[in-house]
Amino acid sequence: MRLLLLGGTKFVGRAVAEEALARGWEVTALNRGTRPAPGGVRQLTGDRTAEDGLAALGTGEWDAVVDTWSWAPAAVRDSARLLNGRVGHYAYVSSRSVYDYPLAPGAGEAAPVVDSSPDLPGEVPYAETKRGAELALEAEFGGRALLARAGLIIGPYEDIGRLPWWLNRIAEGGPVLAPGPRELPLQYIDVRDLAAWTLDAVVARLGGPYNLVGPSGHATMGELLEACVRATGSDAELRWTDPERILAAGVEPWTELPIWLAPGELYDFLHTGSVERALGAGLRCRPVTETVEDTWAWLRSIGGSAPQRADRATVGLDRAREAALLQG
Repeated sequence: MRLLLLGGTKFVGRAVAEEALARGWEVTALNRGTRPAPGGVRQLTGDRTAEDGLAALGTGEWDAVVDTWSWAPAAVRDSARLLNGRVGHYAYVSSRSVYDYPLAPGAGEAAPVVDSSPDLPGEVPYAETKRGAELALEAEFGGRALLARAGLIIGPYEDIGRLPWWLNRIAEGGPVLAPGPRELPLQYIDVRDLAAWTLDAVVARLGGPYNLVGPSGHATMGELLEACVRATGSDAELRWTDPERILAAGVEPWTELPIWLAPGELYDFLHTGSVERALGAGLRCRPVTETVEDTWAWLRSIGGSAPQRADRATVGLDRAREAALLQG
């Protein structure tokens, strides 16, 4: 299988590249060349925001392309136009953020989506960015376009810092503010499971939208943080705290306390989506313990500090604020 990967050096793209190489595929990656691609990848240099940024793709044919772009939809539009007729299948790593907010619990792929355009050239809200790219692909590839609407993604190489923050905080030990309820169901996907399913879907020539995230409750908040305690071997004491108390203190869910959301509309939007279609198409999700242990091993291998995407704010709760909450 000849795979063209648009990206391939950071988080999701790197996981896709490594999975494809493990399958014995021939992998070509187009990116800006600021980071090396995994060994075995043929790397082409190009900046999709530049006028001639796709020049390296002027010739060549591939069985499939996987695109992880997260910025201006016009870049996806241009690559789709250039490659149409030279690739057999186009998979795009989109996002469940494309759905119109609020979203009913358990909503599937037929839920309403935000308005957007494939011709948006610059910075726009994330939901419109991803939906505009979907529209660009549908216009060029129709049913051959796979729209993998990912949810919360964690695992090795994470460059946003959500699970790495929890691991590093818990590794410090001592009392740790644990946002409750402990039994709160989470909905996420290990990046390697996302990569494996996407490549399986490429082989099967699946098209259309798929919510690509694990089932809600595949792990709970308690199971995630307790796995962090075991993986790090620390003496951390998880002190479970009611959501109302956390919110009353002005702590921001999702950013100051990564992954966690208090029950409500935003929680329903991000942690209760239907994934029946992806499960029916073979999605398999590894245990949370494996995701946590492998992420901790990766963190230690790079010195403990995870890379940080320039377009995302740093996550995590200030230790002084945490201490104040713990003291009541």
